Amino acid sequence: MPDQMRFSGGFQDAPFDAAHAFRAAMTVMARPGEIRALTGCEPPAPLSVAAGALLLTLCDAETNVHLAGEADTDMVREWLTFHTGAPMVAAEEADFALGTWDALAPLNTYRIGTPEYPDRSATLVVECTRLEQNGAVLSGPGIRDTARLSLPDVPALQNNALLYPLGCDFFFTCGEAVAALPRSTQIRSRG
Repeated sequence: MPDQMRFSGGFQDAPFDAAHAFRAAMTVMARPGEIRALTGCEPPAPLSVAAGALLLTLCDAETNVHLAGEADTDMVREWLTFHTGAPMVAAEEADFALGTWDALAPLNTYRIGTPEYPDRSATLVVECTRLEQNGAVLSGPGIRDTARLSLPDVPALQNNALLYPLGCDFFFTCGEAVAALPRSTQIRSRG
């Protein structure tokens, strides 16, 4: 990979862009079903802008990252390593995993935490072809009444929620859009 490509594409205004991305990430995690825009970086293909911004914001040299499927390219690895220092690991060791839903499967590959340390679970960043406020019905903490979100596999995500307080947390990205699904969220098929 040419050095110019490896070293470029990070946040243009790092303090501002990282703060904006962190706030957006925390907002969507606190309000499941809400969709926010994430911008400020130009990650290499096939990463979406939102996925790149999430990784730049939430990962560092102590954050194990797993890249799945088409996301696992030399260019993405080098870009992420240069900008965050995050080590690339197998799925079983990941703090964060990135890929399409099919590439990330099966979910039981990832850490779900322990009763003593439920926070020691993986967060999956799922690249989607669409991200809309329709589809599955969400309820639980951070949601007034109900919310809706287009989810890739409702039964698998319902099974993950049954593990609460254990389980994985999810970010869903599409272009510059991001939404989240914490493990505490209850999910119903279209209601």
